[in-house]
Amino acid sequence: MQKIGENGMENQRLCYVIEILEKLVNTPSPSGYTKAVMSLVEQEAGRFGFSSEYNRKGGLIITVPGKKSRVTGLSAHVDTLGAMVRSVRRDGTLALVSVGGFMMESVEGAYCRILTRDGRSFTGTIQTKAPSVHVFDDARTLERKEANMEVRLDEEVSTAEDVLALGIGAGDYVSFDPKFVHTESGFIKSRHLDDKASVAVLLGMLKRFHEEGLTPENTLKILISNFEEIGHGCSWIPEEIEELLAIDMGAVGDDLNGSEYKVSICARDSSTPYDFDMTNRLIELAKEHGIGYVVDVFPHYGSDVSAALRGGSNIRGALIGQGVSASHGVERTHEKGILNTLRLLEAYVLDGKS
Repeated sequence: MQKIGENGMENQRLCYVIEILEKLVNTPSPSGYTKAVMSLVEQEAGRFGFSSEYNRKGGLIITVPGKKSRVTGLSAHVDTLGAMVRSVRRDGTLALVSVGGFMMESVEGAYCRILTRDGRSFTGTIQTKAPSVHVFDDARTLERKEANMEVRLDEEVSTAEDVLALGIGAGDYVSFDPKFVHTESGFIKSRHLDDKASVAVLLGMLKRFHEEGLTPENTLKILISNFEEIGHGCSWIPEEIEELLAIDMGAVGDDLNGSEYKVSICARDSSTPYDFDMTNRLIELAKEHGIGYVVDVFPHYGSDVSAALRGGSNIRGALIGQGVSASHGVERTHEKGILNTLRLLEAYVLDGKS
């Protein structure tokens, strides 16, 4: 079995992973609005010599030829949480409807971008209907729910007609600014680490294959999905895939074992236990290679693997991912967690056992 790389080479790949992660999170892609970010991923994969194709839903499939014709699937998703314009209010603010599951408290005060159907972009801020304690008696107590939230546009508008004249209307997407920061202490703070951190990890693996001439044991189909946040990202997968490993995120907090410094191996999510033998193999590989890992159960979590199983796919499935703090909020992980995820992923595809 081919061994994972030396620390110096790993550090170079880690630098690339964080660099491409920043580009990914700064490319708006709420579920269903993913053409630009898919193009970025496709270009990077092509730069490393790997061909891609699109499924009918707009998801990307990258093929990596292996030593064997047997096909293993890997998945990660580029779609993120976001919102859509529900309506334009009489005062020129925008009413919202959520895309994906998040707390309204987590986006209050967030800067955002309104993406129109004709390709234009406008900036704004998400706030409540009572955004100032100096003005509104219920500024502190107003329930943070969709009906009480709005977007204040950074345009000179005061009526619905003003907004409509800009070309903004119902059904336009709203993307949250990620606020990406990479600290000197190794933390990565940003929205949309779920799951763009894992997409960056997959690209880091492809970079290594290209530069070192490595070949995985099995042929790989890398599925970059675009509807995971709303539950049907990998509900269809190529029939030749025998087992599917989702690279997503590890939840952190409460009674969970997850850590921002380690890779989480998920034994069960909210809908299903993951394949017993695949999960055991991932644990064994982590131990063999000295990879920092935890095993966990995620009671409020679903993945591309669970979507594929619900869709009737005849596969074995498992899930790994770097620990992410405050998931579906202003998220944070660490270089160590990303590197441990990259190392376990590479060990898995270079091992090839079933």
